[in-house]
Amino acid sequence: MFQDSPIYDRLVAERGDVPEQVRRDAERVSRELEVVMRPLRATGHLPGAERQPSPGAGWQRTALLPGPRPH
Repeated sequence: MFQDSPIYDRLVAERGDVPEQVRRDAERVSRELEVVMRPLRATGHLPGAERQPSPGAGWQRTALLPGPRPH
């Protein structure tokens, strides 16, 4: 990715290859999640699947049009 980049090479030497570490950690977490989610997918019981959200439940924000606000 960074061919002939002395600044990047110096940063890697000082701090380690942070992007590579992040990629490895993201792949590890993805594999762990796949293992954890596999039984739920096989049975069709994903968390929250049994509940249907009711209309109007939860917090909602309405937009205000520009201009004077009604009191």
